[in-house]
Amino acid sequence: MSSYPDDRFYSKSHEWIRVEGDTATIGITDHAQKELGDVVFVELPDLGEIFDEGQEFGTIESVKAVSELFLPIAGEIVEVNKTLVDEPNAVNEDPHGDGWPLPAKVSSDGVPDRLMNAAAYEKFVEEEAKA
Repeated sequence: MSSYPDDRFYSKSHEWIRVEGDTATIGITDHAQKELGDVVFVELPDLGEIFDEGQEFGTIESVKAVSELFLPIAGEIVEVNKTLVDEPNAVNEDPHGDGWPLPAKVSSDGVPDRLMNAAAYEKFVEEEAKA
């Protein structure tokens, strides 16, 4: 059984996406937040910004590093998690729940084939750790 929620897809850059109708909620995985350490700042896009699949939409800064956030699917930003502005460590506390960065309105057809289900992502993380 995977330790990652089965109701979403995962990218090789460690973002997750959960599609509900024409809206996709995007966040970083538990693995990513553990690798980053304590998150101290999250930079998110403005409402209405439109991004292509794979385009950088923000950054996440921890005590260890600054990492880019990439949108796993093309879309328009329809909301941002304002909690992350004042409490960026919410990413560490609940990366698959309340620590999500944002929902975007999906502007492409379906979930890209390059995204993985939970079991495939867990295997990817294990293989990446061995490399």
